[in-house]
Amino acid sequence: MAHGGDVITELTNDHEEVEELFTTIEELPPGDDLRKEHADQVIMELVRHSVAEEAYLYPAVREHVPGGEALAEKELADHAAAERLMKELEGCDARHPRFDVLVNRLMTEIRSHITDEENNLFPRLLDACSPEMLEDLGDKVRQAKRTAPTRPHPAAPDKPPANKLLAPGVGMVDRLRDAMTGRGTTS
Repeated sequence: MAHGGDVITELTNDHEEVEELFTTIEELPPGDDLRKEHADQVIMELVRHSVAEEAYLYPAVREHVPGGEALAEKELADHAAAERLMKELEGCDARHPRFDVLVNRLMTEIRSHITDEENNLFPRLLDACSPEMLEDLGDKVRQAKRTAPTRPHPAAPDKPPANKLLAPGVGMVDRLRDAMTGRGTTS
């Protein structure tokens, strides 16, 4: 989960980890219980990643990137759509007919979002921010991921300050639930 480096490196590493999990899911046969376990791991990673982006990346985009307000709003809309999809997927067993439909939609949406961030948002952020600022954002993102929720909460606030205040408490409850159920223990 923690990688090091500036915010772009940190988030790109997260993207690569999610893609590896997607590939693992795609390689498993339909109905295999491991597909659900890996989907749960994807959800955990995506939720932590999204919470960190919403707390630190998008406010920086708004402040420093020309046209950043519209860019951040588009990214937040992508997150909201993905979070609703993850919430639906979270309650779906791998053998349920909707599981494959939902996981395929999630993979399509997340892959599109990743491509947009890496090809559009990250280069613009790199142009607008100093290396020191990008390093500082990387540290903040890593810290946020350590305390972030691990389950989708579509109704939770996605903008500071409310998201920064609520996320650690919700994250603690999620991690407790995960520990009690064994969720996310697949390696």
